[in-house]
Amino acid sequence: MRTAPSAGALYPLELYLEVGRVEQLPVGIYHYDSAGHALEERGGAARRSELLAAGYGQGCIERGAINIVVAAVYARTARKYGERAVRYAQLEAGHAAQNLALQAVVLGLGTVVVGAFDDALVKQALGMGGDEEPLCIMPVGRAK
Repeated sequence: MRTAPSAGALYPLELYLEVGRVEQLPVGIYHYDSAGHALEERGGAARRSELLAAGYGQGCIERGAINIVVAAVYARTARKYGERAVRYAQLEAGHAAQNLALQAVVLGLGTVVVGAFDDALVKQALGMGGDEEPLCIMPVGRAK
């Protein structure tokens, strides 16, 4: 019942949102609950400067209305596929990122996939669990 394929239907991906400038959604960190199709608030404090530092000061992270971070829990896939779990989860992240980019276009927004960042600092900024590994940051904002 999802829009992106998953090896063995094990769904290792987790999505986080760092919200900066969105009407009717307070600034803060959110986690997407796929089972409930809802956002869970993970922290109301502004974390944009921490995420920007984790992303080596890339301006798109600062300018986005939100930053979506796609992360993986490799262990979910490794139970079945062993060391290939990393590859499969990264492929799945690409599928999910493409869906996010396509939806941004439909909404008249723009996004880009950022892969250059300090993993530990991203995890710290978003309060990720120890078993979650960030794979990409997708700043989203108005298309020019």
